[in-house]
Amino acid sequence: MNTDKHKEDILIYSKKRYNESINEIKNQDLLDKDRPGESYASLVKKQFKKNKMAVISVYVVIFFILMALFADFLAYDKPLYVKYNGTTYFPVIKDYLVGLGISKWEPPELININWKKLEDQNKLESVVWPPIPYSAREVDLLNSLIKPGGDHYLGTDQVGRDLLSGLIHGSRISLSVGFVAAGIAAFIGVILGSIAGYYGGKVDITISRFIEIMLTFPLFFLIIVIVAIYGSSIWYVMLAIGLTVWTREARLIRGEVLKVRNMEYILAANAVGLPTRKIIFRHVLPNSIAPVLVSAAFAISHAIIIEAALSFFGLGVSATTVTWGSLINEGRTAPNAWWLAIFPGLMIFISVVAYNLIGEGLRDALDPRLRD
Repeated sequence: MNTDKHKEDILIYSKKRYNESINEIKNQDLLDKDRPGESYASLVKKQFKKNKMAVISVYVVIFFILMALFADFLAYDKPLYVKYNGTTYFPVIKDYLVGLGISKWEPPELININWKKLEDQNKLESVVWPPIPYSAREVDLLNSLIKPGGDHYLGTDQVGRDLLSGLIHGSRISLSVGFVAAGIAAFIGVILGSIAGYYGGKVDITISRFIEIMLTFPLFFLIIVIVAIYGSSIWYVMLAIGLTVWTREARLIRGEVLKVRNMEYILAANAVGLPTRKIIFRHVLPNSIAPVLVSAAFAISHAIIIEAALSFFGLGVSATTVTWGSLINEGRTAPNAWWLAIFPGLMIFISVVAYNLIGEGLRDALDPRLRD
């Protein structure tokens, strides 16, 4: 009887503490509305802006993203606008629509028409070319290994492809691999780390041992094996990197969840019978995710380096796809063509440093001990 009374007292106390926590949150929300500059997000943003290098890095990343999104408008072997035989065409936009299956070229022979040749023959009434009128895949053997300058601002490679166009279009591969691979790693790490940290016991031991097993493998060679077995598609490269670099996120989130799960509002949520899924995703994770955001920024730069290394060794995406790593690989076979190594290497360096600086800025901004 005393035991039942004791349990009832604990439940009443837990509910009371839970209601007090809810009221504190509501009151804090009202204070945040009255003082929007004092909210947690505002404090983090304010602290992040104090790191000038991190802010500059954000603009650098935005520049790379815009360059990747509008790559065909910046470097392409077809005009942005052309008037031919009295008809106006927008070949770049048309190719986008054709690729999406929304439209098709009419007449069909315009698909592979050589607009540059028509311009040389003065058959175009008017034409507007992209800033770099060369595609990343456009081969011109007569202009192979041209030094930077002239029509090719950064030179050409061994088969006459424009290097600047290759760098612009290669940003799509690097950014895609970085974001998608880091996203896959963060997703797996957050799920496994949260389960391990919240349930503890045998579940924690099992997942922790699995993490330790993954850490014993040389990840780069494991990625090479996966790519070698399943092919060199960009999707396999993303998946291979994501499936092998998630251990850091899992360990971080596990440690945070171990701290959060014993706090009063979590105990209160358990006492009132909230579903475990709701407790984890609505109460535990939002208060444990901050270190993972920092780690994700570093994971993006790590994924970019791995993709570049795979392409350098010829194990990345298909050989017909131009990437920063594949351009450096071509520079290895043409030692006199210094531009094939310098410019792609510089792009990799800038992007990796930018993501690392963003990660450091987030780490400092989320650390209350570093706030003024």
